[in-house]
Amino acid sequence: MAHENVTVRLVQKHDYQFDVHFGGAAPDLLADEPPPLGQGQGPSPMQLLAAAVGNCLSDSLLFALRKFKQQPEPISCEVTCEVGRNGEGRLRVLGIAATLTLGVPAEALEHLERVLTSFETYCTVTQSIAQGVPVRVSVLDAQGAVLK
Repeated sequence: MAHENVTVRLVQKHDYQFDVHFGGAAPDLLADEPPPLGQGQGPSPMQLLAAAVGNCLSDSLLFALRKFKQQPEPISCEVTCEVGRNGEGRLRVLGIAATLTLGVPAEALEHLERVLTSFETYCTVTQSIAQGVPVRVSVLDAQGAVLK
């Protein structure tokens, strides 16, 4: 894929609440800061960042497995952003940890080792963020066995 732009439009609704317009058929959503700044009526910017990382990693893992005609569904993902103060005392995302869980046992999937060594490299969002924030990725199977 060549160069492409993605545009999202935000319009302030009230205080720290913003309507987020994605365009096309994608539904709008309300973003809001948690109390005490906002009212917590929608996901915060931190939650949106975590969701973007988790969604992109999940998509990449699913795509890589489906290339080998595998059915890992349902995949789930939990993402945690470590938030702390930087050297200037400002809040920053210091690290991100993502745990993906396959919907089937590892032995039900072929070519799993090959997929696990490469799927992250195709995740546009995570690879971009990882240039400035450490990202740790783990993969479990449906029985809780750690695969990566």
